[in-house]
Amino acid sequence: MKLCFNQATTLENSNLEKDLKYCDKHGYDYIEIRSMDKLPEYLESHSLEELKTFFQDHHIKPLALNALVFFNNRNEEDVLNEFKQMVETGSELGVQYIVAVPLVTEEKILLKDIEESAVKMLREFSNIAEPYGIKVALEFVGHPECTINTFEQAYDIVQKANRENVGLVFDCFHFHAMGSSYEALKEADGQKIFILHIDDTEDFPIGLLRDEDRVWPGEGAIDLDGLLSTLKEIGYEDGVVSVELFRPEYYEMDAEEVIIKAKDTTLDVVSKHYDTQPI
Repeated sequence: MKLCFNQATTLENSNLEKDLKYCDKHGYDYIEIRSMDKLPEYLESHSLEELKTFFQDHHIKPLALNALVFFNNRNEEDVLNEFKQMVETGSELGVQYIVAVPLVTEEKILLKDIEESAVKMLREFSNIAEPYGIKVALEFVGHPECTINTFEQAYDIVQKANRENVGLVFDCFHFHAMGSSYEALKEADGQKIFILHIDDTEDFPIGLLRDEDRVWPGEGAIDLDGLLSTLKEIGYEDGVVSVELFRPEYYEMDAEEVIIKAKDTTLDVVSKHYDTQPI
């Protein structure tokens, strides 16, 4: 199992340049680059070529651009143009995945309309990304306002999209937050899970959890041992575990300290189930 860092973990106390420096120093294999803020900020004073050269010269590599936000049930032309730009940028950098996040809204949308839009857009993304060798990872979000908010709903959509380069981000927090089905997970094909997000949370009821409730892996209420053992059983074997936290208190810490702590707590949990290869 390879170790990845998601930039949400240092969202308010770091930048891409610092995250790369510290993650490479402390043995992370990959980074998920926040394409909506951290990458544009970096490009204000650096070039894409500089970033590409950094990855060529260092151990750490770019796993994904995270994320195309609100990909379903909105203007298709706008979404496709945004996705094309992300694929072109991702191809330059050598990313493996583009993460796609569903629409979050208080508007009531019929489930059949959500499914129809999501399947259509994922197939369009597949066609665009395939020539570049890039895969599309749908991340369901465990909030009541998200149009795709459980594992079983997201997995069904991916199955209906039926494309080899379309799969899922499995986020432990999002699985827990809306009470996703363990039975559905046990029946799933682990090869359709492209990225594993590791995190934990305070013990609030289903439907009330939000990103800021996340805590270090192993220090919260999620049954991470149960999830990791199940993921291994269904075939998520040699993948990547990416630590993603949005904790306000952690943003008050030194960024390097957060990156070290995130690594240590992640490995403590994951190493009970998977072989890890930290530097």
